[in-house]
Amino acid sequence: MPEFVREMRRGEEEAVDGLLRRAFGGADEAQLVLALRKSGAMAGEMVLPFEGGVVGYYALSAMKGPKGWLCLAPVAIDPDWQGRGHGRRMVKQLVAWAEASNSSICVLGDVDFYKNCGFSTITDVELITPYSADHTLVAGTGPLKGAVTLEYPKAFGS
Repeated sequence: MPEFVREMRRGEEEAVDGLLRRAFGGADEAQLVLALRKSGAMAGEMVLPFEGGVVGYYALSAMKGPKGWLCLAPVAIDPDWQGRGHGRRMVKQLVAWAEASNSSICVLGDVDFYKNCGFSTITDVELITPYSADHTLVAGTGPLKGAVTLEYPKAFGS
């Protein structure tokens, strides 16, 4: 079994880069992470370690708007470790943290997966986003009112 999710440590960047390339079958997500780091938008990086390596990862970046919100992307589990619930457990722990700390996190992705982890779709408010509103979910926000405009870090290309 992997160890507990923890903050990424200095020197694990190469392992994370390899994990992202394997998990997504290309360099796009690894390049996104590098751009987030370089731009200073990276708010936190967590890993799921196993025997000196990394089998899981997620990144949180600071949204340009709403102020104080975080964006979850990417989330990755090594292909050899997928289907065992590790990604779901990592994301559920993040949702619990968001609720306990009164933090707001948005994610763009598979609605069923993220709902099963505790994220909610945005309803009863006008959502202004450069991406698919139908695939945008939130955690830890409490009730939303009025219009919500999502402004992603520049690294996302939005």
